[in-house]
Amino acid sequence: MTTALALVLAVALSGCATRSADVQPLRSNPAEFAAWGCNRIDDELDDVQLRAADVAYAVDERAGNNILALSVGVTLFWPAVLAMRPEGPEAAELARLKGRDDALRAASRDKACPPVSTALAPERAAAFPMAVGERAVYQDRATPRQPAVEWSLQLAALRRNEIEFQAYGAPRDGDWLQDLAGNVTSVPQGWLFWPRLLRPGLELGQVLAGDIVVMGDGNERARMRGQVVAVGPQIVGGRRFDAAVIELFGDAPRGKSYTAVRGALVVDRSSGLLLRLDLSSSNAAFSLQRRLVQVLATSR
Repeated sequence: MTTALALVLAVALSGCATRSADVQPLRSNPAEFAAWGCNRIDDELDDVQLRAADVAYAVDERAGNNILALSVGVTLFWPAVLAMRPEGPEAAELARLKGRDDALRAASRDKACPPVSTALAPERAAAFPMAVGERAVYQDRATPRQPAVEWSLQLAALRRNEIEFQAYGAPRDGDWLQDLAGNVTSVPQGWLFWPRLLRPGLELGQVLAGDIVVMGDGNERARMRGQVVAVGPQIVGGRRFDAAVIELFGDAPRGKSYTAVRGALVVDRSSGLLLRLDLSSSNAAFSLQRRLVQVLATSR
């Protein structure tokens, strides 16, 4: 979350929420992490932030603020998050996570850990199914009978919590940003993206929920639920992926009412790379067939 967004969140919540002091962090002992190296501490801090963002997003959505829906990344402004009127299990979970965050940061200070690098760890970069400069080539169809439109994503950068691509060959070229779980956080105007639908480490039977949105049009928002119905190896264009197949179902606006959206999303579990997207709806914004057809080593 950017600093500007954190300030917006704090201001928006200050007039309607209880004080952040009403939810006290549940203290963790920094000694628990005394044997951990700096890299492991940094990785656990990332995981804590991700889990807290999920809880805070659920509270925010239920309250109808939809402020966190605008966020990019996982850095949280904790005083504002704890002032979101969480209650019951969510309040307890945020208190636990805030205490763990504090303890991890104390352990990091005690070890004089260097600032966290934004680069993806070398071992994770080596395991990524694409190299920087390579292109993932896709074909899109609005309906099965329409001709395919080919476009590509060129891998521009691998970062600790973000993958940057450049989209080429579509009606609007531009940046494509996603996290390592496969949540797409930024795309060119008019494209579909799903900022909080997926979770790291997708497992068979796991239930998911989130929105699929048209970039630049907040009214075109499909509220989706999903379930992981299959996992396993998949070969596309000579590359091997560890695929998760997610069945999707939900609804999207159509005039003054709503219409059903059905489909499937397939991503590589190790990288979040999109392998396939099928959406079917009477709302044309959510009718799409997208397929990864090959990965090219040559640059654009």
